[in-house]
Amino acid sequence: MSDMRQMTEQGRRIETDSFAIIDSEVGPHEFPPSEWQIVRRVIHSTADFEFKDLMAFHPDAVNSGIRALRRGCPLVLDVQMIAAGLNQERLQHFGCQTYCSISDPDVIARAKELNTTRAIESMRKLHMMGKLEGSIIAIGNAPTALLEVLRLIADEDVRPALIIGVPVGFVSAAESKDLLAQSQVPWLAARGRKGGSTIAVAILHALFALAVEA
Repeated sequence: MSDMRQMTEQGRRIETDSFAIIDSEVGPHEFPPSEWQIVRRVIHSTADFEFKDLMAFHPDAVNSGIRALRRGCPLVLDVQMIAAGLNQERLQHFGCQTYCSISDPDVIARAKELNTTRAIESMRKLHMMGKLEGSIIAIGNAPTALLEVLRLIADEDVRPALIIGVPVGFVSAAESKDLLAQSQVPWLAARGRKGGSTIAVAILHALFALAVEA
């Protein structure tokens, strides 16, 4: 299969050299190879080795994510920044569509009416549209989106294929990830306050690479 990273030869060389530096400097770890590909790409995107100690995985997270991508699952995102960072050729190759409703006028109006958040109402709308079932849900910005997904799992038996829970922030970010770690739905998370859309993108790119290799 052709390389879909949209990189020049020099760019690939820089990436390869960067991964080699990370491998040499990271120190001992217990991640299996597939999980390490994800953690390493997160470190690569942040230059922050602390993510070696922050990343956590449900036992079936990687396999469930790969299976979902290979069947062309929906990618449900909390913010458009994640969609902007994704490799369009890989999305097209697997037939995956991205969905993000946080800026939809009806979502904004509903959040104001109910005094909730746009992130919450976006997840509710996408659930009503049937996009959460069997999806990969990637949350990099809004802890309230993650909390709402967990509520939908508990109260309405929603079953995404994988939840990528890496919201960043000081209010409810760490707590939402702690709750995610109790879920029976496959998940992966960056524990604590750190996270962000860039990290969600890095994780999805790593999963795409693993799905290409599978």
